[in-house]
Amino acid sequence: MAQVLVTTDYLRQGDEVDQLLRSHGHTTIYSPATSPRSRDEARALFGRAEAAIMASEPVTADMLDHAPRLKVIARSGVGYESIDLAAAAGRGIRVCNTPGVNHDAVAEMTLALILMTARDLPAVIDGVRNGGWPRQAGRELRGARLGIIGYGPSGRAVACLAQAFGMTVAVATSHPDPYDTHVEFDHLDTVCATADYLSLHCRADATTRHLIDRARLHAMKPTAVLINTARGSLVDHHARQHALATGEIAAAALDVLDEEPLAAASPLRELPNLIITSHLAGQTVQARLRAGLSAARAVIEVLARREPAHLVGVPEQARR
Repeated sequence: MAQVLVTTDYLRQGDEVDQLLRSHGHTTIYSPATSPRSRDEARALFGRAEAAIMASEPVTADMLDHAPRLKVIARSGVGYESIDLAAAAGRGIRVCNTPGVNHDAVAEMTLALILMTARDLPAVIDGVRNGGWPRQAGRELRGARLGIIGYGPSGRAVACLAQAFGMTVAVATSHPDPYDTHVEFDHLDTVCATADYLSLHCRADATTRHLIDRARLHAMKPTAVLINTARGSLVDHHARQHALATGEIAAAALDVLDEEPLAAASPLRELPNLIITSHLAGQTVQARLRAGLSAARAVIEVLARREPAHLVGVPEQARR
């Protein structure tokens, strides 16, 4: 029997994930990550836990120094950049993620954001709420060009939905699919410069940090809209703010930011051509359940001394 720490804030004692872990003889302790922890709280977090299921909460080397029994960290999501992988590997701790659980949710949210900008829905909703009756003309998606950067599961799902709306789709990816004739594969700069809507779906790492920089924003159409449901680090936030404030691009819709939650006094709140949502593109009831169960299965496999399905954190020489 092992102790499993659960910090993902939407997982609860007695739910299906909890029942699955307990059915394999494990005990669970819950410490929801609802706000940043102090240094002492972070150091004490893992205690004597042998496994942890976590969302995007940071896991540092200092925290792992105070986790003497920890064997596995399972992310209830796709990204794992918040975890110090080198520190985990050096301690023989496996790190797993749960790819493929929320790409439909992300794709649907992406299309929702595109539609909101196309029809200027936030301004319309606010206008009606404030006693007005705004009747401005929006834009149809049929015939518009959607640029997609990154063509993993969420990028492919977005392309499929966009085509159902009659959009043409251009993709920039390091792994073009020669058998996929439904989209156009092109160079990153060309996709950025020709898109009416540019949607980001690539991984966040050292090679993609500020992938959308001032030069690429400047090259976009002045009528173009930037959509980001991937990671905040993909966009240079100073350049993005300048592009929105000066009209270099028409609008942006962001579900992710460099720093979350957004500060109350952030100047981004004042930009009328910017929509910000609270990092919830992948947060549907169905996706959360899939993510939680997938993370629990990874924990169960590692604790049973078997290899989990989606191992990201420990090189061969550190496995045990």
